[in-house]
Amino acid sequence: MTAIPASVDDLRAVPAVGVVCIRDDEVLLIRRGTPPKQGEWSIPGGRIEPGEPAKTAALRELKEETSVEAELVGLLDVVDAVFHNRSGELITRHYVLIDYAARWQAGDPVAGDDAAEARFFHQSELDSLELWSETRRMIQKGFELLSE
Repeated sequence: MTAIPASVDDLRAVPAVGVVCIRDDEVLLIRRGTPPKQGEWSIPGGRIEPGEPAKTAALRELKEETSVEAELVGLLDVVDAVFHNRSGELITRHYVLIDYAARWQAGDPVAGDDAAEARFFHQSELDSLELWSETRRMIQKGFELLSE
């Protein structure tokens, strides 16, 4: 069994959602305006509020961060995002990300909430972006699910 690094006192995993929003051959991404991963491109998403159903949170976060409306198509996966301090010895954040695929319905992307930018990227542009490996995997799964 793998040893779990020490964590910040009273740290708890935080439930969060992400949305792989597909429009034809494009995926909607946001440039994160706040830590963690500030300045990096990611799928829209965020924390689930107490008492809020995960699917409701996914659509709310999508709308807040991008002004886009979509229809959820299915669950892609549940992913752990664990962040450490600079030395790597201490866990400082842990998100449990519930990622959904969605089909775009309306709206042009406008960055809002904690997103610095929001735009659609064609599939051919994705290799030029530095994306977290799990983000890349979820996007691929989203395209696969919507092509069925």
